[in-house]
Amino acid sequence: MGHQELPAWAQRIRRERELRGWSQVDAVRAMAAHADEALPDRTHILRRWKAWEAGEHKPDDRYQSLIARTFGTAKHAMFPAAGRRNSHAELLAATGMDTLEVIGRIRASDLDGATLDALRITVDRLCSEYAYVPSEQLVVEGREWLGRVADLRNGRLTLAQHREVLTLAGWLALLVGCVEYDAGDQLSAEATRRAAFSLGREAGNGEIQGWAHEMRAWFALTSGDYRGAITAARAGAEVAKGHGVAVQLAAQEAKAWARLGDRRQVGVTLDRGVEILNALPYPDNVAHHFVVDPSKWDFYAMDCYRILGEDAMAQDLAEEVLRATNDRSPMRRAEARITLAVVAARAGELEQAVGQGGRALTDGAKRSVPSLLMCSAELAAILQQRFAGEGTTRDYLDQLRALGST
Repeated sequence: MGHQELPAWAQRIRRERELRGWSQVDAVRAMAAHADEALPDRTHILRRWKAWEAGEHKPDDRYQSLIARTFGTAKHAMFPAAGRRNSHAELLAATGMDTLEVIGRIRASDLDGATLDALRITVDRLCSEYAYVPSEQLVVEGREWLGRVADLRNGRLTLAQHREVLTLAGWLALLVGCVEYDAGDQLSAEATRRAAFSLGREAGNGEIQGWAHEMRAWFALTSGDYRGAITAARAGAEVAKGHGVAVQLAAQEAKAWARLGDRRQVGVTLDRGVEILNALPYPDNVAHHFVVDPSKWDFYAMDCYRILGEDAMAQDLAEEVLRATNDRSPMRRAEARITLAVVAARAGELEQAVGQGGRALTDGAKRSVPSLLMCSAELAAILQQRFAGEGTTRDYLDQLRALGST
């Protein structure tokens, strides 16, 4: 079969090997070095490697993990599994209630098991819409549901129900805080983040507390406080052990180290994140904003390699992000385009750089302004340094200034 007809995982194995300048023999030798136990005869493994690259046989679970470890990435980033999405239809199918009936039961303080199930599904749905629903729309709905759930705390609840309500309110506060920050409302976002942390602590939920620390790391990173981002990420790791958020905390720390220019710490932190991620089961709902999608690991690493100037790795991962995502992941796609733009600008390809950079600023209704500004500033600095007198550079900088003023 032709190269383009190969399964995506087979194409990636070959790309990752060629990117490192390895022969297939080199790749087998590297894989053996990463194995926890002795592998079969090298000649046998080489035949298997050739079959994997040819797309003839998909590696089994053991070799998927080992191949990913050899290339320094997560297993499910190279070999994705299918997740699920929650929807309004699922709410009705699972509980027999639509949204209006759920609201009615809340107002009547009729908090039975079915109502709690409906609330959980509603919160999951809202968190699953974060990636693609415009911020101004999601923040309104998120605040409304947060108010409804918070009001339940004043009713007569069992201890278990009280803890469940605190937990649901905590997830909603995290969501609202993220959307507020995306929209540039930093003061409200920080206040909501603190509220989420308090709710998580009161509920005894380390995962919610971990995400509140992750938000603090994200806020610090996008405002240029890299040491603050590292401190927040490490604080979150202390309370979030065993939860998926520990992966994203490692990613935020690695991004901060990259911006501080510490290549060794970037490698150590990325390796720690991969180790945590590979130990976790594949999530049921990868669309949920507070569930770590294993395929996002390429996105995290891409940012670090771009900052460190390792352009070949950054470009390969950016192209992988674009291949693996769709219109429901607009921010990942935008930052992948910025990465391609930065690589092109460093190579002297102005038109390609400005084209990709411009698309990153305009594609999709969903945008995280602080994240876009942070990454786009890197491209702007290169363009100003190398192509300051060009009209296309001025046009791009005007476009970027307009985004910053919104």
